[in-house]
Amino acid sequence: MLIALAACKPPATEDYVARVELDKARPFASEPIPSPDTDGALWAESDRPGRILYGKPGEAPLMALACEQGEQGQRVHITRFAAADPEAKGILALIGNGHVTRLPVDATWNGRAWLWEGYAAADDPDLEVLTGRRKVEATVPGAGSVDLNPSERPRHLIETCRGERSPDEPVPPEPE
Repeated sequence: MLIALAACKPPATEDYVARVELDKARPFASEPIPSPDTDGALWAESDRPGRILYGKPGEAPLMALACEQGEQGQRVHITRFAAADPEAKGILALIGNGHVTRLPVDATWNGRAWLWEGYAAADDPDLEVLTGRRKVEATVPGAGSVDLNPSERPRHLIETCRGERSPDEPVPPEPE
């Protein structure tokens, strides 16, 4: 009986292995970049109303938060200014102020580069990680970690986006 079953097996062939030309093979993810030095970095108003930028004065920004009108209401648009692989998907981990938040981000072409961008509903409790008065660590795998120094500006932007304060209300002074 075993001899009969063995006879039913097809002969070995090289067709089982798919051959792919090297120039058509899908590339791996880019090399990770080091975490930027954020000593002296701060949140500052952008030239666009409802948007703040984070970075060292006089240097390229590292992150941005903006309040926008989305299909389902007000939302916070988060940008990590770090090169991303085209059309990649990832998670932005935010840790600080007694919270741990993971927000989905996508590599988005902004007309000049692929950057990490994501959105959260303005009333999403996960945004509380950004409203406290302590440092927050923001990490996108491969794009390094950005230490967000304490500031009242993210809280002000998020609370304004939620309708909890007037856009004309001044931002409280920065912590010393």
